[in-house]
Amino acid sequence: MQTTEIKKDYAVAVLDPAGNVTALVLSDVPAAERVQVAARLLRLPELHIEQAAFLTAPRCGGEIRLEMMGGEFCGNATRAYAMYVARQRGGLSEVRLRVSGCDHVVTAAVDLARGAARAEMPLPRAVRAAEVEGHAGTLVDLAGIAHLVIEGVAPSEDFFRAAEPLFSAIEGLDAYGVIFLDRTSHRMTPLVKVVDTGTLIWEGSCGSGTIACAVAESAGLADGLFEQDYFQPAGVVRASIERRGGAVVSAAIGGPVTLDEPVCITL
Repeated sequence: MQTTEIKKDYAVAVLDPAGNVTALVLSDVPAAERVQVAARLLRLPELHIEQAAFLTAPRCGGEIRLEMMGGEFCGNATRAYAMYVARQRGGLSEVRLRVSGCDHVVTAAVDLARGAARAEMPLPRAVRAAEVEGHAGTLVDLAGIAHLVIEGVAPSEDFFRAAEPLFSAIEGLDAYGVIFLDRTSHRMTPLVKVVDTGTLIWEGSCGSGTIACAVAESAGLADGLFEQDYFQPAGVVRASIERRGGAVVSAAIGGPVTLDEPVCITL
């Protein structure tokens, strides 16, 4: 006997933080179904998305909880959702929320007039030099997501595959990527894999990758503020890093965000 698959309707808003286009699912989706729903959304060509996120009830502290499709942290999605909340609630300039992959409440600043938002980022858990196929780079572990920042290498999936063993030694990763950086022009090309969904995406922009580049570039700074715009395939994201005694004590990203009105999607 043939069974008919039951389809469901989902309220979805498409958020675009500097090209890192994200489908935000506003409908309640059980945790066990999120990976499947995200995979189906990613297959819809009309959405032009790179990732999916889900709105859930806060667990402790914060006003909102944002769950990324693979349980990872995403700074771009965080600041985009902060802008969405600010618009919904009459123009808030600051939003506090909890995000998957981060163990503390994140604060985001929203400027509705400029169409921009800035979000705190997790601090590096570990930073070390790494080498892949004779090319020296910097491996930045942001707890839950890690990136290899590499220079002088043409972006390719082959190089990503060669670098993957570096990440297998890091516990608890929800996602990881290789950031191909041109330090002279501050252009970066992010290639990111989400573990749970198995997706490998050439991202339009990457917030955590932006911070990884700033950490690598500011390595010689003992004390002070390092700020830099990073030009990415689909947008520009500004990184801010503060160091004291050489250690990173604060990190944030900011940049433009555009939002579409929610629509109903049947999957």
